[in-house]
Amino acid sequence: MMNDVYYMNFALNLARGAAGQTSPNPVVGAVLVKDNQIIGMGAHLKAGEPHAEVHAIRMAGEKVQDSTLYVTLEPCSHYGKTPPCSDLVIKSGIKKVFVATTDPNPRVSGTGIERMKKAGIEVETGLLEEKAREVNKVFFYNIQTGLPFVTLKSAVSLDGKTATVTGDSMWITGEEARADVHQFRHEHDAILVGVNTVITDNPSLTTRLPNGGKNPIRIVLDTHLRTPEKAKIITDNEAPTWIITGSNADSDKEAAFRNAGVEIIKLNTPSISIKGILKVLAERGITSLFVEGGAEVHGSFLKERAFQQIITYIAPKLIGGKLAPASFGGAGFDTMAEVPGLHFKKVDLIGKDVRIIAEPR
Repeated sequence: MMNDVYYMNFALNLARGAAGQTSPNPVVGAVLVKDNQIIGMGAHLKAGEPHAEVHAIRMAGEKVQDSTLYVTLEPCSHYGKTPPCSDLVIKSGIKKVFVATTDPNPRVSGTGIERMKKAGIEVETGLLEEKAREVNKVFFYNIQTGLPFVTLKSAVSLDGKTATVTGDSMWITGEEARADVHQFRHEHDAILVGVNTVITDNPSLTTRLPNGGKNPIRIVLDTHLRTPEKAKIITDNEAPTWIITGSNADSDKEAAFRNAGVEIIKLNTPSISIKGILKVLAERGITSLFVEGGAEVHGSFLKERAFQQIITYIAPKLIGGKLAPASFGGAGFDTMAEVPGLHFKKVDLIGKDVRIIAEPR
């Protein structure tokens, strides 16, 4: 016989399937059960479209009466682009609700649960809460801080090099690892690189999965506006491109890029501050940022401790060379006491490469 944990895991898997599609909303999965049978299920698929509970209730139809709902995030209690889900749950005749975790959004937090309880519905919270918070870690971080969730990604050889001494980096990792990177691109709102990466590699910075995928907004840190006007990210029209530049950037080049459809974000200062640009990006609706920059860009994020996740792919190769580039540059830290500690959250073999996902302690 299936149990409560099974059904909530089912709902969590439904939520995970929509990763990258719902921003700025959370991913949510819902399962309706009656007489030990699943009678309805659903996931929130896109901001502005019906929530997971709505899909599950519609699927259940008349069977919804006296059923049990398993939902990964507290049903909303306010009017946004869609009506309150807690009201729909009450009207539908559901008798019991398992909520994995409460919603951190101040407009919701606890009120959806309280509304259902007042209507006579039995509500239990905390079932697989840790997993539910992990599924929505981007949403939770963004709601609680007002800033984008930052992931730093790099691919290195076993001795920590990102390229040979001549700059050759094609390819350090295998096809499976590179495909894995595209999945992470799909799941983030924006992808960020430095201008040197654009000049050296001329990347597309798009999502190329077998069944398609969402292209992130492409963001370039370019203090002096040195991005080539013929670069792929300028000419291919595959995804929006934003260039963040300093106050002393050339106005004529700025106008040329704007005419090409590029958004120029000109700061009020001659230099670029990482924490400053994160605030600017948050104001423009970016909730998650995938950083694929070079050593200097990564070093800047590290120095300011402006990251929530690090994804490193390690290839079974030894490049060597004292001058061969590493994944993190910049000034670094003077003492070990200053060095941010990390927690290895997940270690997997992706093809022939190792993928390590780490988070700050």
